[in-house]
This record gives sequence, structure tokens and C-alpha cells, in this order.
Amino acid sequence: MQAILLAIGAGICWGIGELFTKSVLHTHKIGPITAIAVRSTVALPVIWAAYFIAMHVVKSGRENPAWYRGVAAGGADTTTILKLVLGSGLVAGAAAMIFFYAALSVGEISRIKPIAFTLAPAVAVLLGWLVLGEAMTVKKAIGVGLILVGVLTLTGKN
Repeated sequence: MQAILLAIGAGICWGIGELFTKSVLHTHKIGPITAIAVRSTVALPVIWAAYFIAMHVVKSGRENPAWYRGVAAGGADTTTILKLVLGSGLVAGAAAMIFFYAALSVGEISRIKPIAFTLAPAVAVLLGWLVLGEAMTVKKAIGVGLILVGVLTLTGKN
């Protein structure tokens, strides 16, 4: 239940945030790269503060204080760090944001947001199955299909 509530919170925050972003971009006074730079600059200290609180105040069991120190010190190996930096940081954190903000600057939020945020879980389900060996059930396949049909219906020409 906690994971669902956290996901709902993320979805609500992204929906509200992208509404403001779209509003800003359509003034044509701020471009998509500027918007990403400001978003990231504002978010980064908050994220580091949350990291500090999780590590030193709450002492969350899900955070490893030695994550960056290497395997010998109980941290992550080089492959894991590269996946974090390249996959999460570069692909999801930078490239996806650039594509998304560029799309928001020229398209309707009612089309761009559903496409981006539906394709992401569909790709995640497929890659989870193909790369990570997660179970692909009929229920998951039908769910992904229904989501894609819903987004095509929502975003298609009127």
C-alpha cells in the first residue's frame, strides 16, 4: 500500500509540475532547456537534503552509506555505478527530460504527458520481462495493451 501511495504522490506532483512547466514554456520567454536547468537546480538541494535525512536522521535501512566506496567497503561495484550514472542519470535524468520538455514546448500537455508517461511503464514492463526475467503474465500483457489503447484514444486526432 505504501508503494501505491508514494506512486500516487509522484503522479500528482508530476501532473501539477508539468502544468506549470507547460504554462511557462508557452510564454515563449523561457525555453525547454532553461526550464530543465532551473527544475534540476531547484530540485537538487532538496534531493540532497532528503538523502542526508534518510542517511543520518532516519537511518533508513534502504540506503547504503558505503554505496560509492566500492565493493571492498560494502558498496556498489563498477557496473552498478555505471548503470546508475548512465542509465538513470544520463538516459532517464537528462535525455528523457530534454525530449519531454522539448515536446511540451511545441505540443499539448493533454497529448504529450499521456504519451510519455504511458510509454515509460509499457517499456518498463517489457524490459523487466526481457532483460530482468520478471514474469510476463496475461494480466500484465492485457494491462499494457489496454493502457496503450487508452492513450491512443486520448491522444489521437479528434
